[in-house]
Amino acid sequence: MQKLIAIVNVIAWGGFWAFGYLALSSDTDATGQMVTAAILAAMGGGLGMLAFLWLVRHSEETGYAKRRHRATKRDDDEIDTYGEVTRNVLS
Repeated sequence: MQKLIAIVNVIAWGGFWAFGYLALSSDTDATGQMVTAAILAAMGGGLGMLAFLWLVRHSEETGYAKRRHRATKRDDDEIDTYGEVTRNVLS
């Protein structure tokens, strides 16, 4: 399954670049061709991003890649109304 997702990833990114180039380099009079190429490029980019994120998550779960360092919430942190984390020093 991982190899299939990797193949989909490569094909999707290739479609993104190919149709993106066609959308950007098409004649301004051919708006239908430009819109069609832009939609296909967006679909390729979206599918490529989803496949890439699946591969990253899968490689972290299987141990092929190290997990990212993620911060843990401390007990002395409080979130104020603007979303900033402040440290409660007096208590």
